[in-house]
Amino acid sequence: MPKEFVTMSTREIERSELIRRVLEKRLTQMKAAAQLGLSVRQVKRLCRQFKADGLSGLVSRQRGRPSSRKITGETKATVVALVRERYADFGPKLAHEKLVEIHGMRVSRETVRGWLAEAGLWLTRAERTRRVHQPRHRRQCLGELVQIDGSDHEWFETRADRCTALVYVDDATGRLMELRFVVSESAFDYFAATQSYLCHHGKPVAFYSDKHGVFRVNKEGSSGRSAGVTQFGRAYTCVVVRLRSVVS
Repeated sequence: MPKEFVTMSTREIERSELIRRVLEKRLTQMKAAAQLGLSVRQVKRLCRQFKADGLSGLVSRQRGRPSSRKITGETKATVVALVRERYADFGPKLAHEKLVEIHGMRVSRETVRGWLAEAGLWLTRAERTRRVHQPRHRRQCLGELVQIDGSDHEWFETRADRCTALVYVDDATGRLMELRFVVSESAFDYFAATQSYLCHHGKPVAFYSDKHGVFRVNKEGSSGRSAGVTQFGRAYTCVVVRLRSVVS
């Protein structure tokens, strides 16, 4: 007779061992029921099934059968068609809200998200194209480009008040050219730090900064927006002009 293979879960294997011990009179039905979290009546039923069918009698009868809560293919096709026709530019969350409010489609949001991704109407986070940033290579010579930035932090822990570190770093060498601690990242503090840098190292070819309001006019509709020059930019231009006149 060919051997019969039975697929069982870990829980079902543990249950079969307890039922076997009950049938061998090594464990009472009451103690087995307590360990399994079942009633004594259910343990008796499992014992009868084990006697009649062996291990296969303890395997769940629902295995391999479709779930009674499974959504039909027609519902899936309807949802995908509605989104493709009316809400193609919606995200899964907004599309799900419209499907529930307007069309009465009682489907979970994550189910809708999976269907839209499968139909190509929504890209998952892993599939979204990442922006490719062109690497910026370091400059060749000292003073060709100086990066300036401010960092607000509790630099001295509890020994002093919170402050901002103004840092001037040479791009070619990574050398720290200027460092000072100030109360805030203001234009006047950058004036003083830049003046100190120019006195010690001379004029660089260019400064490189972030989009802080000290360096860039960020307010829409302002008079300085068209010119694109802040007070720091004007002051730096004046200093450069004076340095050129002194050199010449």
